[in-house]
Amino acid sequence: MSDHIEIEGQPGTVTQGVDVVVLGSGAAGLVAAIAAADSGASVALVEKSDLIGGTTAMSGGIIWMPVNHLQAPAGIEDSREQALAYLEALSLGKIDSDMAATLVDTGPEALRYLAERTPCSFHLIRGYPDYHPEHPGGLPGGGRSLDNGLFSYNELGDWAARVRNDRGAHPIMLTETPLGGASQMPPTDVLVARAKRSEFGMGLALTGALLRGLLDRGVEPMLGAPAARLITVDPAGDPTGRRADGAAAAPGEHGAGDGDAKVSVRGVELADGRMISAGAVIIATGGFEWNPELTAAFLRGPMTAPAGAPTNTGDGLTMAMEAGARLGNMSSAWWVPVVRVPGEESFGHPRVRLILLERTRPGSIMVNSAGTRFTNEAGNYNAMGGAFHTFDPSGFTYPNLPCWLVFDHRHKLSYDVAGAPPGPDAPDWMNRAETLDELAAAIGVPAPALGATVARFNADAAQGRDTEFGRGDSAYDTFNGDQRIAGVGATLGPLETAPYYATEIELGTLGTNGGPKTDTRCRVLANAGGVIGGLYAAGNAMAAPTGMLYGGAGGTLGPAITTGFIAGRDAARTVTAGR
Repeated sequence: MSDHIEIEGQPGTVTQGVDVVVLGSGAAGLVAAIAAADSGASVALVEKSDLIGGTTAMSGGIIWMPVNHLQAPAGIEDSREQALAYLEALSLGKIDSDMAATLVDTGPEALRYLAERTPCSFHLIRGYPDYHPEHPGGLPGGGRSLDNGLFSYNELGDWAARVRNDRGAHPIMLTETPLGGASQMPPTDVLVARAKRSEFGMGLALTGALLRGLLDRGVEPMLGAPAARLITVDPAGDPTGRRADGAAAAPGEHGAGDGDAKVSVRGVELADGRMISAGAVIIATGGFEWNPELTAAFLRGPMTAPAGAPTNTGDGLTMAMEAGARLGNMSSAWWVPVVRVPGEESFGHPRVRLILLERTRPGSIMVNSAGTRFTNEAGNYNAMGGAFHTFDPSGFTYPNLPCWLVFDHRHKLSYDVAGAPPGPDAPDWMNRAETLDELAAAIGVPAPALGATVARFNADAAQGRDTEFGRGDSAYDTFNGDQRIAGVGATLGPLETAPYYATEIELGTLGTNGGPKTDTRCRVLANAGGVIGGLYAAGNAMAAPTGMLYGGAGGTLGPAITTGFIAGRDAARTVTAGR
């Protein structure tokens, strides 16, 4: 137990000090708490919401992990040098090379650790390519993206109802869906049997297994406990170093160089006034995508439809800023094209549906307000942010927003579109017209331009080569297409069967990825130099170690698990060594 400031909780209660406080219960927070507990620390995991899991529980649960221990038995060749070459090739100079090396070196250790010491079960998603597989170090045949096995929520007891779940029974792994390369889903009787056993897949499986691992270590999350501010002290440990108003320390109050800054973190104050003292605090509170003020101030362009947990309002970011943290990567996010279906809600907010297969399969294109294509529709969702944020300095607009997914009747009969099942019936929110001219009028784009765009795309599809944007050139493009069609036809198919359809696409985000910058031990760097003593960050709450790069499926969860593991272990070892 660390030395701690005397604190008082709610009337009649006293909150005891611990070695390590973890803020947030997504993958980064759960892994950090597990690693800290296993390193000999007493741990408190504090969650703002009444539900555990954050965006992780809502996700596909895939983990991108280069040089993982499952590759060699499967005959997959990968190396540290390949992985670093891939990251550097796509970094645009925005990756911290030391942090990139730390991810590649420590990630496999973290993955194996969880596989051996928690109920987590990982396996390769065979054939799932990296998102930019043709670049140096990329793996076109896959091997870096891992799914996790089914997990029975019967193992969680009463905690099962406390995990964030907006899908009800979800007894399927991603590898068993088209998103994971499957051509057909498991039989209904299999899914029913799994549901009776309370077996879940994807992000719910990962969250449940990590939660079970945490509970097995005697750590029960504190739910419904939003953190308000960090408790800071001066070098002598005087709690009066904490500003009463939570303001940042003035310039000159921090140290410089490689040592600790002059303000150190010694705990956290909750919104209800309770205080938890600790030798270290790990911020794993997710991003700030649900905070309109912060997104307007920091993101590089419009983002109108966040897809993460609605509790991601930047609490960790603001607390770190108040403590004097240095920030990085603030203009970026994990971008994703989405559709908002009228009337659909998730946790009291508009629900968004990620648009991936719809824009990749044959018979569909995306057009902008001018009625023209503007990118390879089959490209990975994160890289789409750059295309959507193209700025027209003359018109002072973002011409590719709004955007429209346009598809023909054959596509509508064959594929699910934003939750609307295949078939002839179109929901009210989906535009339908007998001709392309009528469709253009319905969505407000120039009819001649839309007609010419479709004609050129159809001609390219007929010859099997997209001469405008190279759709189908990458192994990634065809993987997400119609797996029943060989070659480039899996994604490159004409729009030629009336009627025609269109639905508006917005730019959303799976989470922001800017925040406090850290060193390779995940210690938060001070704006005035050095590190802020006792303060760590992990996952989407930190400045992403990969910068703007999303390496492959699971490109957020891989770094989240790795940084949570690093932060939890280092915080515990540092605090317990100083007892």
